[in-house]
Amino acid sequence: MTSTSSATTAPAADSRALGLAHYAARGVLEHVLARHGVTFPQQIALRAAVTADSPRTPDELVAQVHASLKADPAGLRATLDELVAKQLLVAQGGRLRPTDAGRELLAAVGAETAPISARIWGGIPAEDLAAAGRVLALVTQRADAELAALSG
Repeated sequence: MTSTSSATTAPAADSRALGLAHYAARGVLEHVLARHGVTFPQQIALRAAVTADSPRTPDELVAQVHASLKADPAGLRATLDELVAKQLLVAQGGRLRPTDAGRELLAAVGAETAPISARIWGGIPAEDLAAAGRVLALVTQRADAELAALSG
């Protein structure tokens, strides 16, 4: 009797598989974010501001979000302006800090997505998650290097 495991029958990880997983997970998050009236880039920028040790300048936030999203800096500045207009960030002395409403929004989104994330990630063996984490970190490092070379 021959036994086949899912590890031997699963497709090899590649850019397409990574992209499909990313967009599936992002689609779930964007569905939740839409109910709260924010976009994915807004949520990423707001999270960067909320998790910062101290208020950041707009340039610092743009740089941080650009490093994550690889998005156009001008568009990211517009995203920050949108967050200020929504009163999720406030400008003080040339720095942006999250408002209570911004913190509450992230907490609400986190509470709403937590059970969904548990269903998505639940049951995956820890060793598989560790291996995937190592591979994704390496792919990110290499892709960032290639992007820097293309941009340089």
